[in-house]
Amino acid sequence: MPSQREAILSALFETLHTNLAASVRRNEVLPEKLPAVGLVIVRDGEPGEPEILLSPVSYSWRHRAPLDAVVGGATQAERDAGLDALLIAIGEALETNRTLGGLVDYLEIGAPNFEIVPIEGAAPIKGAVVPVILHYETSSPVS
Repeated sequence: MPSQREAILSALFETLHTNLAASVRRNEVLPEKLPAVGLVIVRDGEPGEPEILLSPVSYSWRHRAPLDAVVGGATQAERDAGLDALLIAIGEALETNRTLGGLVDYLEIGAPNFEIVPIEGAAPIKGAVVPVILHYETSSPVS
């Protein structure tokens, strides 16, 4: 049986995989060739330091799990429009399931941080890191 943390990250991946037209992967490096529909990479991120509650002991987490969203395109206008559409789709997919089926208390979506990645001999790709903060409690610091 997976830990609660792993179940939550898997549910985040499945929510995006099920609801996006873009290719969705987990913890992979950026491939040399992007899918035409764009790519979202779900990162495990960092759970941070929990707030510890006593009697009974529980650990309250604000786990940051960033999403890397990237698109290609022949022109800057195509890349801008493609990334904008992908970010809207990510927001809509996550807003419909803010508790990931009851696994988290709340899923918080932060503002994207944009980046243009130059590719030698090809058009650059445009990307953004979307911070997702997962609020949940566990009974153990390793679960």
